[in-house]
Amino acid sequence: MLYFARWKTILIASISALAVLFSMPNLFSESQLQGLPSWMQMRMPLGLDLQGGSHLLLQMNTNELVEDWLESTADDVRNTLRTERIGYTGLRQVSGAVRVTIRKPEDYEKAFEKLSALAQPISNNLLGTGTKDLELERADGNVIILKQSEYALTERISTAISSAIETIRRRVDELGTTEPTIQRQGEDRIVLQVPGFRDPQKLKELVGQTAKLTFHLVDHSMSASEAEATRPPAGSAVFQPLDLTDPPELLRKRVLLSGEDLVEAQPGFDQRTNEVIVSFRFNSSGAQRFAKITRDNVNRRFAIVLDDKVITAPNINEPILGGSGQISGNFTIESANELAILMRSGALPASLKVIEERSVGASLGADSIAAGEIASIIAFTGVLVFMIASYGLFGIFAVIGLIVNIAIITAALSLMQATLTLPGIAGIALTMGVAVDSSVLIFERIREEIRSGKSMINGIEAGFSRAYSTIIDANLTGLLAGIILFWLGVGPVRGFAVTMCIGILASMFTAITLTRLLIVEWLRIMRPQTVPI
Repeated sequence: MLYFARWKTILIASISALAVLFSMPNLFSESQLQGLPSWMQMRMPLGLDLQGGSHLLLQMNTNELVEDWLESTADDVRNTLRTERIGYTGLRQVSGAVRVTIRKPEDYEKAFEKLSALAQPISNNLLGTGTKDLELERADGNVIILKQSEYALTERISTAISSAIETIRRRVDELGTTEPTIQRQGEDRIVLQVPGFRDPQKLKELVGQTAKLTFHLVDHSMSASEAEATRPPAGSAVFQPLDLTDPPELLRKRVLLSGEDLVEAQPGFDQRTNEVIVSFRFNSSGAQRFAKITRDNVNRRFAIVLDDKVITAPNINEPILGGSGQISGNFTIESANELAILMRSGALPASLKVIEERSVGASLGADSIAAGEIASIIAFTGVLVFMIASYGLFGIFAVIGLIVNIAIITAALSLMQATLTLPGIAGIALTMGVAVDSSVLIFERIREEIRSGKSMINGIEAGFSRAYSTIIDANLTGLLAGIILFWLGVGPVRGFAVTMCIGILASMFTAITLTRLLIVEWLRIMRPQTVPI
């Protein structure tokens, strides 16, 4: 137990040295690190509570998801019955369901069979393959009712939340901020924390806009004013303009193309008129559809709609085959850039409502850092004094192990780019006390072995070997608690759990290997006659 192979000595020394090296950048400011290699500039990102920033709690409007589903289902019902030449009437949305009346009783069974094919199976291991996303019911008067199953709605909301989180992340990344915290809370809420960004109003505008980009044909059967005064034709609706100085437009509801096929959007200037525009480009499949749409509708107007607001409705003079185009609409440079960001990041599946907002100032963050530093210094000093007073030279070895332990935690957080929060600092301070527990167990065991009459070498060897099982049991218990905290916790609780787990693993390394190596080298070099504890 008191013999180390050369490769083990080199490995332990290398890990300790690398930990110190990778933790060093956190002692310097970003300006002081300029000019160094990128791997030497990796520092722990500070959380919202340490450097200030913006906090938003967003709630998704799940009613919009239901309305979109009802609209889509109604279109599917209409197309299916028309394709099968089945007469129907009264197709409408009522109380979260779609109702349709079949004109002829003899067509009822055929209609029910064809509409049943619209239901798609839901893949779920627990529910099996028999569960579908659509439920059909029979009603008096040749009525068929189509409802979304409860599980399908839950899955739709869950998928929408996950999609919204990724969309928000892409939008926030465009701001140039680092390490935003975006996570789900409950069934339909999202927590967004952006450290270092202290303009919550701009953040709300950026992440709150749905940015649902769609392309529609203009309905020329009547004007928008006539449709508002009477009733729009079936399958059409009046859309208001994004620029209030423009007139409304009567558009076909059917979405011919959506922003999901966009691969690029950039602000720029029109070379002919010098006005600010946003140029865009589709992927290959989107370019093919865009070319077909423009080829089939030459000399018709084609509207570009953002969140049900018409940006522009130009005339299609000729087919657009290159898969690219441009949007004009009295933009400023700033508004064009914001629109390009929204188009690049994709659309939210439904609108988000801000139900809580909070801005943390830099001064509060500085106070938190100062408090954390004071707590860490007090913890380290207390441990240092106790260990040296109780165990003398062996206590110094334990303190050296503690310093390496802190370096390992700091280096690991830096390499992982894990955000450091105030609970994370608390976790580091707590680790300082926990880290020396293993050394205390070993040293006390050594004392007992020597008091029982064993020689110095045998006592040290027995102290290490017999304390191992206790150390491993204790640390594994703490590690399990940290994993459960990370699994069930959110936000700051997870930050605490991460630092605690890394600290436990680091303390096992320093106590079992590093401290033992220091004692072995001391024995080999000094050849003492007594143990200094």
